[in-house]
Amino acid sequence: MAKAKSRSELRFILNGEDVVLRDVAPDDTLLDYLRLRRALRGTKEGCAEGDCGACTVLVGRIRGRGLVYEAVNACIRFLGSLDLTHVVTVEHLKGAGGTLHPVQQAMVDLHGSQCGFCTPGFVMSLYGLWMQRPNPSPAQVEKALQGNLCRCTGYEPIVRAALAISSYGRASRDPLSFERKTIAARLSAMADGRRVEIHSPGGQTVVPANLDDFAAVYAKAPKATIVAGSTDVGLWVTKQMRPISPAIFIGGLVEAHAMTVSKSAITIGAGVTYSDALELLGAKIPSLGALIERIGGEQVRNMGTIGGNIANGSPIGDMPPPLIALGATLTLRKGKRRRTLPLESYFVAYGEQNRKPGEFVESVSVPIPPKGVYFAVYKVTKRRDEDITATLGAFLVSVDKKGNVASTRIAYGGMAGTPQRAKAVEKALTGRPWTEETINSALPAFAKDFTPLTDMRASAEYRALAARNLLVRFFHETTGTTAPLQVSRAAA
Repeated sequence: MAKAKSRSELRFILNGEDVVLRDVAPDDTLLDYLRLRRALRGTKEGCAEGDCGACTVLVGRIRGRGLVYEAVNACIRFLGSLDLTHVVTVEHLKGAGGTLHPVQQAMVDLHGSQCGFCTPGFVMSLYGLWMQRPNPSPAQVEKALQGNLCRCTGYEPIVRAALAISSYGRASRDPLSFERKTIAARLSAMADGRRVEIHSPGGQTVVPANLDDFAAVYAKAPKATIVAGSTDVGLWVTKQMRPISPAIFIGGLVEAHAMTVSKSAITIGAGVTYSDALELLGAKIPSLGALIERIGGEQVRNMGTIGGNIANGSPIGDMPPPLIALGATLTLRKGKRRRTLPLESYFVAYGEQNRKPGEFVESVSVPIPPKGVYFAVYKVTKRRDEDITATLGAFLVSVDKKGNVASTRIAYGGMAGTPQRAKAVEKALTGRPWTEETINSALPAFAKDFTPLTDMRASAEYRALAARNLLVRFFHETTGTTAPLQVSRAAA
């Protein structure tokens, strides 16, 4: 690996204590560290895959706008990702004079807990929400709790508790608010601009000093595992028991979190999380914002990265199909060299991507649809929130003044071994009137584009039918139908 100034220890703050760790394996999870090495057992293990939220903690990191705290899943968060962060567990919560914290008291008074196993996770998720939105709407509460599951109470008592927290105290007086400058100063004092390299019996952990350092390190160790958000890699460890050493943790690289906007495109760094991108993408390309709100739960969106979703090349990854439909381009980097290619060219075959050894996804550039161009993306799952896609369709259509289809780009996930364009369907639509008759005549072309598989999420027949129906839905939405195509119990 490239020679650079380095240190052989991780530094972070756990609740109120400065922590220095030298004996760290790349697959050591935060959950195991808290429970087994620190006896902080309020953080529970429920699923070990980032689904149930029982292990939720807050992790704060200094970003451009200051110290930012986010709810994350400790079960799939590795210790290697925590350098220069503040980890907050449920044991750190307290009210004035040693009383219960406002979040906890609201949960008690409004009967938000029964068996109590999931309760610490709910408390931490609501704590994170309360710090950002002291007076949230019911829809914002439900969104914050998408990643928390409870088998006992139903969710209404928990939602009522969430809406009542500010009647028990003020978020501005919470320790995470008025101690923020002090914590930020302590984290800044820990930073030395050095790469972290830890060699342990369990393997090698590397935290690059910056993006250029990462490029140099990975170019010399192309078989290393890159860990950004760990929402996939975490399951490689907890469910598949796969070794990941040497592991390079890039979640803290400031340059990888950059987003830039021009009149025609948005460029997203590989380390930008779904939560980071939600506001900007939702404002510029509303359908993408709506999609992101259905990817995992809040904890997963706070950890998972758009670049990682692309890099892994999963056929059911949610972001590639709409980005392909929009005509996105990908920048790959190896050392100091970069190359740009259409995103659709990155996906070669199942498990195979157009990425050379030592090359990594640095950024993706997403065109903003011009005015008058129709764009939409639809995700089909067994349950609406926090579920893996069965099939997903993305549609970009331009209709000329005569009412004919001038151009179209259609892409699907879950229909083939990679995210894929529906080129036969596109051909059947282009140049023809944008009418129901044209849509119906194009539906048989799906059989030329896709031969879907049957698995635990959907049968081949279901996927084929759903894919065709998504095109029909897109047509009706673009032609002003008044039919209730989507029902929501609360406004966002």
